[in-house]
Amino acid sequence: MSSGLPARLLRRREVSRRPSFLELFFDLAFILALNRLSRALEDDLGVGGAYRTALLLAAIWWVWFVTAWSTDWFEPRTPLISGLLLWVMFGGMLMAAAAPTAYAGHALVFAGAYVAIHLGRAALLLPALRGHPLQLRTLRVAIWFAVSGVLWLAGAFVGPAQVLLWTAAVVLDYSMARLRWPTPRLGRSSWENLQIIGEHLSERYQQIFIIALGELILTAGITFSQSGFDLGRSAAFALMFVNAVSLGRLYLVPGGMRLGTAIEAMGPPGSRLGLLAGYLHLVMIAGVLATGVGSRLMIMEPFSHELAAVVTMAAGPTLFLTGWILLALAVHGKFSWQRLIGMVAILIAAVAGHELSLLVNSAIITGLLILIAHGDTLANRVRRHRQS
Repeated sequence: MSSGLPARLLRRREVSRRPSFLELFFDLAFILALNRLSRALEDDLGVGGAYRTALLLAAIWWVWFVTAWSTDWFEPRTPLISGLLLWVMFGGMLMAAAAPTAYAGHALVFAGAYVAIHLGRAALLLPALRGHPLQLRTLRVAIWFAVSGVLWLAGAFVGPAQVLLWTAAVVLDYSMARLRWPTPRLGRSSWENLQIIGEHLSERYQQIFIIALGELILTAGITFSQSGFDLGRSAAFALMFVNAVSLGRLYLVPGGMRLGTAIEAMGPPGSRLGLLAGYLHLVMIAGVLATGVGSRLMIMEPFSHELAAVVTMAAGPTLFLTGWILLALAVHGKFSWQRLIGMVAILIAAVAGHELSLLVNSAIITGLLILIAHGDTLANRVRRHRQS
């Protein structure tokens, strides 16, 4: 590794792999983002609204994801990287604040902040990495963010094509990362250039997922406090809590999926698993977001029969389980049929009980989540009982 400033910027693999205080502080901006996105979805509760909210979530998630990888490569305690984290945090808060009206007047704030975050990161890192081989990697990433930035900004100005242009931008950003940013005359990054510290990145994923669960509880708690403490709303609040606990248990047991260990064991190619985990965490967090919206609607009107709310409540756990099952397959190489059956059961219950109240539907979904969360334990007990 070369000497001088570039060497001091890079995180050494032998030092502490735990996230720094500033990284955890940076995650706080994600609470605001999820809160504003949940309000955007609640205000536009339909297929089109869900898709538009998903686009905004994908953009905000990509800001968090790229920043998490940056702090895996660079030492967050250096002044330059600390300043970069604060820059991204402020930009992320602007995006979050503009999210509920990103399709109705504040598209330029949202898109402009997104582009400024990614190009500003390059503007800081490229001069600092002068003379280091990793400068080329940063340059490739910056070029592709500049290309997608054109789409983001064009979408902000061309209202009728906004969703189409922003969809193209999201696809470009996500696909270029998987392709390792192939750039004319500059080639593409190797997996060795993209090697990550599995333990650090795994902890970052766990922390942001806990943040998402925390936002779910916070929003539901505020709604409950403002709506009253009658029996129906109290039962709805209790069901929300059990759902949050079940999702947390499913995610963290066993051992947070052992994602960090699996990444480290693969060496440089483990970056592919880390990237896939980033995509799948987006799916799981989308599930938590939908669960939060469904819980809020249920707490406000526990005996309502609104179909869109029923669909939202079922979609939340389904999205989470989809991401969780695929992540488990990637890490362990085993497909969890019992969790797939549980996910299908949730969908069937939602279809069959669409005329039931939100409270009853949530109780059914909660019961199924508990069975899924404890499925391995119950299966092992049954197996031991049969063998005895």
